[in-house]
Amino acid sequence: MKDEKILNKMNISLPALSVNESVCRSVVGVFCAQLNPTIEELADIKCAVSEAVTNCIVHAYKNNGGVIYISTVLYNDRSVKIEIRDKGCGIADVKQALQPLFTTDPDGERSGMGFSVMETFTDKLSVSSRLGKGTKVTLKKRLS
Repeated sequence: MKDEKILNKMNISLPALSVNESVCRSVVGVFCAQLNPTIEELADIKCAVSEAVTNCIVHAYKNNGGVIYISTVLYNDRSVKIEIRDKGCGIADVKQALQPLFTTDPDGERSGMGFSVMETFTDKLSVSSRLGKGTKVTLKKRLS
């Protein structure tokens, strides 16, 4: 994707409110529709975005508000790169957080499968984070 030509790019930011999870999922899905993905590919993208945005709301900002930043890039090789970023609390140990069933909210209704879901529905997942500064989740997917 790095050497491919950018066809289009979108940047949005929304308050980290649970009602905006569906907005983020839908807006990214509509933007990606320019590449004429299959229904399954579109569902995969929307599911991964939903998980990343939910992580921002629930974990980064602890349901106390903040801003979710989303950058979506479409490439001429029919690939998509989506970055979901926050300026929340950050992740102390990214490697541990990427492990299935790990959660920082064991008493809540969280299963610790968010990153696993994102990984399942994309071709590549990367996560970078700094405590007190925030987290960036990058999702990459090549369409058929």
